[in-house]
Amino acid sequence: MRIAVIGTGYVGLVSAACFAELGHTVIGVDIDEAKVAKLKTGVPTIYEPELEELLKRGLATKRLSFTTDIREALPNTTVVFSAVATPPNEDFTADLRAVYAVCESVAKQVDHDIVFVNKSTVPVGTGHTCEARIAAVLAERGVHFRIPVVSNPEFLREGSAVKDTMAPDRIIVGVNGDAWAQDLMEELFAPLTRTGKPVVFMERESAELVKYASNAFLATKISFVNMLTELCEKTGANIRDVAKGMGLDDRIGPRFLHAGIGYGGSCFPKDVKALIATGRHHDVPMPIVQAVHDVNQRQRMRFFQKLLNVLPQNGVVGIWGLTFKPKTDDMREAPSLDLMEMLTKQGFTMRAYDPVAMHHAKQLVDDAVQFVDAPMQAVEGVDALIVLTEWDEFRGINLADLPKVMRGRHLFDGRNIYDAREVRGVGLQYHGIGIATEDMPVAAPQTPAPNTQKVPTSRS
Repeated sequence: MRIAVIGTGYVGLVSAACFAELGHTVIGVDIDEAKVAKLKTGVPTIYEPELEELLKRGLATKRLSFTTDIREALPNTTVVFSAVATPPNEDFTADLRAVYAVCESVAKQVDHDIVFVNKSTVPVGTGHTCEARIAAVLAERGVHFRIPVVSNPEFLREGSAVKDTMAPDRIIVGVNGDAWAQDLMEELFAPLTRTGKPVVFMERESAELVKYASNAFLATKISFVNMLTELCEKTGANIRDVAKGMGLDDRIGPRFLHAGIGYGGSCFPKDVKALIATGRHHDVPMPIVQAVHDVNQRQRMRFFQKLLNVLPQNGVVGIWGLTFKPKTDDMREAPSLDLMEMLTKQGFTMRAYDPVAMHHAKQLVDDAVQFVDAPMQAVEGVDALIVLTEWDEFRGINLADLPKVMRGRHLFDGRNIYDAREVRGVGLQYHGIGIATEDMPVAAPQTPAPNTQKVPTSRS
């Protein structure tokens, strides 16, 4: 089958490469000329395990190509996927301008029947609006083509996006009574369904809501366990033990019960906000989802305040990890951005290291942050070290080496990757999430007076 994928961000690029791997002929479309030029050489524009191999193989077999001109992508194409961004507006609503621009562009250029698929995460009712806009453009052109709009939300996780696309838990397809579109979608996903992966057909409105509901529920698990961390710290309980005890109940399960400084990335923050906005639009309260968002924001600021409480005026902070999670270079809604902005405004300097994302980070922060080439370089002479991303290479660090190069003695573990006793055993003060900070003698006696400034209001 010949497919066009419009938008070559995370979802679009991974989808295009995987569809080509499954034997389809795919053309990716993007308005960014530099991005398309890079993709044509087989170099991915995002960091994602296994993606480069698929990209190069697709180009070599000529099943995969890229263009900036949508007119090149439409001839003989059967299915068009829209995979453009839907970022949050200030009022939490999803910005759908790119989605509507794509569906209208297709309607202006197409010369045959085609299925239009919203792969982007869009609020309930967006497919209906797309159909109306397509019909209006076709009427203005004085032509009649069959262009049903289908919802096919993605459920990939950054860092394992290729695996999630090629071996999904389920494939959700929203088709409102168009048998031709449903048959085409069955044919499209046949290489996966033959291996036992289920395609679940439902009404388009249900499919549009499934993605938001799924992400909001997972974010709820994260915020729930993070809500308990403050209580653990004040009572002497350990959130690791609490989460383990909860997760062993098969009605709950252990996934997404890992305490930390809050969720980030391209999906959870915007999808939680969008679901709140959708409820508001339909006059349906979403108090649990609102609480999920509020707890997430509080979790970051509470942890940052603990950092400020021990830092000297104009101190130096080492940062390990800049992305919102490991195995990706995505900086969207990463806690590191809030932290670096807050520390910069209050006169601190930082030394930061991340295995893959420093080229992105340099474009997002100012000169108060020094980017270094190795983890140990980031802790030389610092008053505190804060771990923000659980990259594997940080887990293997010899903790005994840290006091030899640090000026201060504080380690802030924003992802609970270290054992508190081991950290304290090498002479460092351990500050985890949901783990009580024990008072202990600090190895370096010349500790300056702590900074008593307060964390400013979050930019989110």
